[in-house]
Amino acid sequence: MTSTFSQQRLTYLGSLSAELSQRGLGSRMVGGDDPVLWVWHPESLRQTIVFATPAREGWLFLWSPDGQERAGELRRVADSLERLLNASALSD
Repeated sequence: MTSTFSQQRLTYLGSLSAELSQRGLGSRMVGGDDPVLWVWHPESLRQTIVFATPAREGWLFLWSPDGQERAGELRRVADSLERLLNASALSD
């Protein structure tokens, strides 16, 4: 049975996944009851994992390297991830 905490996490990650797909980025939820979002650039296959975690002011998305943004800022998060993965694709 999935906890309320896991359901919230799934909702945030699912919303981010939908936003990323509109930008041509691939993503897949992995991790079962402790889900994370695996995100990749379809051409370069550069990738990162995005975590959703509760914080004092609400939920945050965290990703490597050094990415952090409020979960309520889906467009900003998607912009940051797109820049990160596109910049990686261009540097090859």
